[in-house]
Amino acid sequence: MSMRYSGNLRHSFKFELARKIIHLASISIAIIYCNITRELALVLLVPLFSGFLLVDLLKNFIRPLSRWYHKTFAPMLREHELEREHVQFNGATFITLSALLLVLFFPKIIAITCFSLVAVSDTMAALVGKRFGRHTIGEKSLEGSLAFLISSLIIVAVVPRLDLFAGIITALVATAVEALSLRINGFKIDDNLTIPLASALVCYLYYLLVLPHKLPLLEACP
Repeated sequence: MSMRYSGNLRHSFKFELARKIIHLASISIAIIYCNITRELALVLLVPLFSGFLLVDLLKNFIRPLSRWYHKTFAPMLREHELEREHVQFNGATFITLSALLLVLFFPKIIAITCFSLVAVSDTMAALVGKRFGRHTIGEKSLEGSLAFLISSLIIVAVVPRLDLFAGIITALVATAVEALSLRINGFKIDDNLTIPLASALVCYLYYLLVLPHKLPLLEACP
């Protein structure tokens, strides 16, 4: 999740860098999926997501595990992830859930593209925003959002078989969702989930409405 607040930042850049290096490593999911079937990807993702979810749940109810978790990872956790009054889930749970939902419901090329956006572009936005952010957009910075947009446009331009105009729309939607920090009843929805799913849905709808004859081409990597 990108956090690019101006003013008094809780995290130093080095901890943000460490967090985002781990986040960037999730691009391996997209790379692996490009070379395996949907069925095998689900076989791998279901236990991976379940494992992260189980740890997240247990740390909320088992005090020794909670103390170890917060002591070990506190410097890289967000404010809401440090809260102990309510059940909280970390970014790893949301990122694996988004990968699982992308594989389940979207064509392969769209899934790979939109997961790459959250893995790479979200990382660029957080690091650039943390280091160079000067002009705020709500909770985020203009500099970070520009970094997200530029990197996402590069991604959609190099993804094989993806229509360029569809890719541009997808990149714009992903950038807007990352910058807006969507909330429901005051609760902030993790952008590891909203960025890939919102952009994938828009991309898929574009193909359904404008390029339905090209949808079969999106089911496999070249």
